[in-house]
Amino acid sequence: MISLSVKYMISDSITDYKHLDIQRVKMSNPEAPKETCAPHVVKEELLAAGQWLKLEKTTYVDRSGSTRTWETVKRTTRQTNPSADAVGIIALLKRTLHKDCVVMVKQFRPPMGSYTLEFPAGLIDEGESAEVAALRELKEETGFRGEVVGVTPVTCLDPGLSNCTTQIVMVNINGDEGENINPTQQLEFVEVVLLPLDEFQSKIDVLLKKEDIVVDSKVYMFAMGMSQAFFKPMELPVLKQ
Repeated sequence: MISLSVKYMISDSITDYKHLDIQRVKMSNPEAPKETCAPHVVKEELLAAGQWLKLEKTTYVDRSGSTRTWETVKRTTRQTNPSADAVGIIALLKRTLHKDCVVMVKQFRPPMGSYTLEFPAGLIDEGESAEVAALRELKEETGFRGEVVGVTPVTCLDPGLSNCTTQIVMVNINGDEGENINPTQQLEFVEVVLLPLDEFQSKIDVLLKKEDIVVDSKVYMFAMGMSQAFFKPMELPVLKQ
């Protein structure tokens, strides 16, 4: 029953969002410049490039009409007309007589200088759809083979730093199938971590206390949402803090 509820909840959040009454709040700020034009990029100049990333100076016009510059990081590997640069995978392992578990990966990330807890993820190859890329990356990183049950629209990752985009793909894994009972990873430096869906946030908090690890913000936001959905669907505890 829990797994079905979660599946429908995820599905509704993706397919029914167009029916929501979306409100945009305009805050009063007497010091803010008046909007005289639509913000737009004027030019992009290469500052430095490596094998995977490049740094550009972006010249743009803000809403007041003033010309400004920004430092922007981009991927050198971006494909032609991609739907997104990469996929993130929310994979639920479903086994008889076991709780549904979220499949996570723990790996050392040089930019952070530490281990991180993340959803399985990876770049979309030329000609791949988000669904195909997600199943390929899931198999490579965790050894599990699953079934796609949902895909989000294209979303940005860190818009103040980069133009990188991703799609989140929801995958169900039948843990009773032989291939998924003893999965074989292709990436030795990735550790698979299984966390029960109904205790997702609390288990992450335990890991944070026990290990020197940083949690991906997407993971923790999902954990907060699951905790809210399971235990306090009518409360907003974040507003009380």
